[in-house]
Amino acid sequence: MILQWLKRQLALNAGSSLTKQLSGRYFNNTDLLAIDVELTSLDAKVTDITSIGWVAGKGGQLSLGSCEYFVIKTSAALGQSPVIHGLTHDILAQGKPLAVSLDKLMPLLQSSVLVFHNASLDLAALNKAFIELSLPVIDVIYIDTLKLAVYQLNKQHQVLPTNSATLTVCRQRLDLPSCPEHNALDDALATIQLLFAQFEQFGLDQTSPLSQLLHTKAVGKYRLGEKQKR
Repeated sequence: MILQWLKRQLALNAGSSLTKQLSGRYFNNTDLLAIDVELTSLDAKVTDITSIGWVAGKGGQLSLGSCEYFVIKTSAALGQSPVIHGLTHDILAQGKPLAVSLDKLMPLLQSSVLVFHNASLDLAALNKAFIELSLPVIDVIYIDTLKLAVYQLNKQHQVLPTNSATLTVCRQRLDLPSCPEHNALDDALATIQLLFAQFEQFGLDQTSPLSQLLHTKAVGKYRLGEKQKR
């Protein structure tokens, strides 16, 4: 009973802290940064990043001039990655060191609210990279478009249909145009466009506070560079 009470208190405190951090953040004044990483594995403990892409947005508009894309030099085992992403050992051998891309990304991480489609996987991969490169520990706030989609789907289905929350299917459901898949920058662009459409789906406008999404559990915070407790 005491353990359950402590867990509830920790959850309440975490939620309260996030609410405070979101204070004053509205859709029209918040810098958003959609990030996507392509990986060698879906196992966060062993996965390596093969490419990373990001794009900034604000007030319902994305900034094409902010787009960045890096192929990452790695000799890790690729598994099915070349088939899915088209990144072979030859291509990766010509890539940039991961530290170069993260050095450019770092200033944006704390000044923006991050946007992911499946935040848990991408954040775990970034966290592993932070630890391996001994980068400073930083706290980030994020929105997960996958969780926003699942929240809406759970209103309609007791059991979610297979593949109903993929990035492509989520976009199709909101009548967004088709776009290329399995490229980190293309997926980042697709994700931020999806988020803007989801704002409208939730009946929110540009003057709505980000805190109005807290009930969906799609908004959270994460500490990059710190070994996660099991």
